[in-house]
Amino acid sequence: MPADKVAEYADGLCYTDLMAGYYLGAPDEVLQAIADYSAWFFVWDDRHDRDIVHRRPAAWRRLRFQLHAALESPRTHLYHEDPLVAGFADSVTRLYSFLSQSWNQRFARHFHQVIDAYDREFRNRTEGVIPTVEEYLALRRLTFAHWIWTDLLEPSAGLELPNSVRKHSAYQRAALLSQEFAAWYNDLCSLPKEIAGDEVHNLGISLIKHEGLTLEEAVADMRRRVERCVEEFLVVEQDALRFSDDLADGTVRGKELSAAVRACVRNMRNWFSTVYWFHHESGRYRVDSWDDRSTPPYVNNEAAGEK
Repeated sequence: MPADKVAEYADGLCYTDLMAGYYLGAPDEVLQAIADYSAWFFVWDDRHDRDIVHRRPAAWRRLRFQLHAALESPRTHLYHEDPLVAGFADSVTRLYSFLSQSWNQRFARHFHQVIDAYDREFRNRTEGVIPTVEEYLALRRLTFAHWIWTDLLEPSAGLELPNSVRKHSAYQRAALLSQEFAAWYNDLCSLPKEIAGDEVHNLGISLIKHEGLTLEEAVADMRRRVERCVEEFLVVEQDALRFSDDLADGTVRGKELSAAVRACVRNMRNWFSTVYWFHHESGRYRVDSWDDRSTPPYVNNEAAGEK
């Protein structure tokens, strides 16, 4: 986004508002770091899209390698010539300052997977490959960064959760449902924009292509899926909260873990209302007001050559 477009559109895109509604109770410096990282993520997503639209595979390949490197050594990339790489390095440096090295390594492992998934998207789109529904759902968990947003619940709660807690079935299921809702609701709201832009990555597009549904049937199917996420979450949320109560075993550590898990689960619930609000308030999805429904007005759409 050029500076003039930032000034004109940034507030209306509501990127930071989305994070403020999800990570309630986070210390200010944690919330600011997450909000900046989220804004960076949206800009990265737009760069990825424009590299595809303008057929810049070398530029995308270079960026992919640079992000992998910055994830492992963010401080050495703080002054990188590409502002997108430098901004990523700044966000990661700040996020790495809150918890332990083991959390940092987990975050890095999860985001390496996200970068690689974006590369699969790049190849699918340039080759016109529409994944099957099951292939798409698996890929979407990575491109939407399900486990990144779940990881960030921990610095927001002020405590790194041990594996035995994070991998508890109720905690994991609640986290997954909150993210599946967000990803699929995003697909529902993005469908007009992505059909107009000849996208291949959208649950609705996969349903139409591989399940033989009409557009109206695909939209109805997607709505049922997001509704089921809400219904199932309301059940598993209670299991996760009971698990948090069980962690309070009379020790100081147990009390801390119990409070942290409860805070994380409550913020999983917040993801539903915040995502719903965001998709109806952010200018990112108001395609009817765009001159070209396939091209957001806030991106630099110059068909620049490879550099």
